[in-house]
Amino acid sequence: MSIWARIGEFVARISAGAASGVADLVEAVRTVFEGDPDLRRRVAFSVAMIALSAKMAKADGIVTQDEIRAFQDIFAMPQEERRNVERLYRLAMADTAGYEIYAARLAGLCGSGQPDCRMLEDILDGLFHIAKADGLIHEKELRFLRRIAEIFAVGERRFEAILARHAIGEKDPWAVLGIDRGTAFDEVRRHYLRLVSDNHPDRMMARGVPEEFLALANDRMAALNAAYETIERGRVAA
Repeated sequence: MSIWARIGEFVARISAGAASGVADLVEAVRTVFEGDPDLRRRVAFSVAMIALSAKMAKADGIVTQDEIRAFQDIFAMPQEERRNVERLYRLAMADTAGYEIYAARLAGLCGSGQPDCRMLEDILDGLFHIAKADGLIHEKELRFLRRIAEIFAVGERRFEAILARHAIGEKDPWAVLGIDRGTAFDEVRRHYLRLVSDNHPDRMMARGVPEEFLALANDRMAALNAAYETIERGRVAA
């Protein structure tokens, strides 16, 4: 059974009254897939991206066609499964529970207070991808993303690196790599290689990012490569 069909089952649970809202759905992901942590991570990631995207759109007050296209870019799914995703998105928008409840329960799937749950960082990255789709990350969206980062225990340095990676226009390569300007090039290279290893598509899949979402990995790798090459060119020119 596909991950999208699994999500359809959970949507049916809400519709049938077996769960009172999407926050309860997040908790159900924990219990239903207790014996299959890999599937649990993949379903949790998908539910998180759908539900928090809907909550971010609601917080901003405007849903643009660009954001819808960006959402569809991330969710590369069979046409016949699109209805399940759209239903969950609408349910999340209509749900009266605040987004902080969703985020806290998602963080709980990684283990309470765990400081380095990279799947949560991947979710945050996907939300940035959608937020910037209309050419600007609006103030309300940025406040939403910062609060999500706090709940997910994503540190300020990592948050700023994600923000720099999604900056509109020219990007600061040092900020994208999350390293101090003027760091010795040998250390820049070691740091860059660690980032490449951590963000390889195979690593992302191992921590719960479904194969359908790996466009995120490609965009991230392209930004990291461009930042490193810019710093390297500057070193050669100097």
